Amino acid sequence: MMRKRQIGRSELLVAPLCLGGNVFGWSIDEATSFRVLDAFVAAGLDFIDTADVYSRWAPGNQGGESETILGKWFKASGKRDSVVLATKVGMDMGDGKVGLSKAYILRAVEDSLRRLQTDRIDLYQSHKDEDPATPQEETLAAYDQLVKQGKVRVVGASNFSAARLSEALKISEADGLVRYECLQPHYNLVERGAFEAELEPLCLREKIGVIPYYSLASGFLTGKYRSEADLSKSATRGGSVRKYLNEKGLGVVKALDEIAAGLGVKPASVALAWLIARPSVTAPIASATSVEQLDDLVKAVTLDLDAEAVKRLDAASA
Repeated sequence: MMRKRQIGRSELLVAPLCLGGNVFGWSIDEATSFRVLDAFVAAGLDFIDTADVYSRWAPGNQGGESETILGKWFKASGKRDSVVLATKVGMDMGDGKVGLSKAYILRAVEDSLRRLQTDRIDLYQSHKDEDPATPQEETLAAYDQLVKQGKVRVVGASNFSAARLSEALKISEADGLVRYECLQPHYNLVERGAFEAELEPLCLREKIGVIPYYSLASGFLTGKYRSEADLSKSATRGGSVRKYLNEKGLGVVKALDEIAAGLGVKPASVALAWLIARPSVTAPIASATSVEQLDDLVKAVTLDLDAEAVKRLDAASA
């Protein structure tokens, strides 16, 4: 049975797996995105993460493509109330639209709401802590206003250091402002150190939800890439996984292969199940470019790894 999980100290309950919206309007078109979204909700899952900047990097795109597709899907399907919607603000959208100032956040949220065709965002996140000109007090005051207006339910931080997240929590408490209830860090079986050293203890101590991105290490943990020759399999992802083609990375894939074979699932399901089993993790984020790919992700939700499997993965990825 799938149990809902709470984001931080909020009352926002989510499924233990989050669908990444970065691929909508980038590596999959609108029609395929709709099929993936329909299948995701049909599987009993409800948590979707996107960002205003997705996917500005793709040739011909301007940013907002993912949110626009989601908005069209909400309108066509009528499933907005069945979804916990997360998006992000702060990355460069061009024409000076960037950062975490109060004026910009209040402008950007309206653009996101319009593209998403909704009246509220369930989880609104600072995409990156890269606006030194804006005090955290100002950013949090903007979020506080949006929560009071009902346009945002809960706020979160993405790509924050432990020091900066801790500072933000102290400001929220001292000034009586909404606090970051969720962290979106880079975390997976081959990228453990940065999160586990300082961020994980902080999140556990402060009861902050955690929704890791790159949960499958850009596809490396699916077992798709095992040699330099395999890098050509993906025009969008291949180059970013080259760094994992070493003894440690391939050792993790070997452990995933063997555990997955014993359970009758794919390595991707096991890699996500390992994250889901971490006490600090609320819901790992993973993207799918087809319904078939999505099936492997969904299986992770009900996959119970025994202590020996967890121990083996811990050792291989240490």
